[in-house]
Amino acid sequence: MRVANIDYIGMNYFTHGVRFLDRPLFLAGTAVPDWLSVADRTVRLREKRLQWDHLPDDDPLREFSAGVRQHLHDDEWFHRSRAFYEVTSEVADRFRAHLGPEDGFRPGFLGHIATEMLLDRLLIERYPESLAHYYATLDRIDPHEIQALVNRIGPKETHRLAVFVDAFRQVRFLFDYRNSDDLLKRLNQVMRRVKLAPLPLSTAEVLEDSFDVLRRRGWELLPEDQFALPHD
Repeated sequence: MRVANIDYIGMNYFTHGVRFLDRPLFLAGTAVPDWLSVADRTVRLREKRLQWDHLPDDDPLREFSAGVRQHLHDDEWFHRSRAFYEVTSEVADRFRAHLGPEDGFRPGFLGHIATEMLLDRLLIERYPESLAHYYATLDRIDPHEIQALVNRIGPKETHRLAVFVDAFRQVRFLFDYRNSDDLLKRLNQVMRRVKLAPLPLSTAEVLEDSFDVLRRRGWELLPEDQFALPHD
């Protein structure tokens, strides 16, 4: 696997992890469902396989599986919320107006995936120093240990994850989310991965307009009772 050619599904890694930057294994757990969606889609971690609180306190699987459960909890609430439906619809409408009504289902897909990427951008804008902290914390983990932990709880073994995690840390693509031109390049990697036509360069303007939507409504997606964000 060559680092330069890795395509990333544009998930909201930073949104899942920003609250847990001092807990390396927990932080890795919040990222691993999305890592697996790229590195090895045949391995999916389910809630029923993550009940490991009976393990000794010093077993790393306790902390790691708690992070995975946090990711699943976040997604369960997030994707069912009224705010997510309304924001993704508003972002999709901007893509549809730009690409044309004949573009089929692509604007709807873009509304969902761009909202998640732009939510990361919103949090990066609010906590700029935390992005470097995020990667510094991930640099403290052993990718082979993470792969071994996944293999303890997954429905089948993966042999692809460790290499991907190492590449994820090297590329540091979340820094590209900070401006619309670089974000578009990452979004087009997603398009290539799911076999959809790439977006024209002019789509950066749509991302910029959509970011205004996230600045206006994004905090509705992160209510205090569900996402206790760090203090500024």
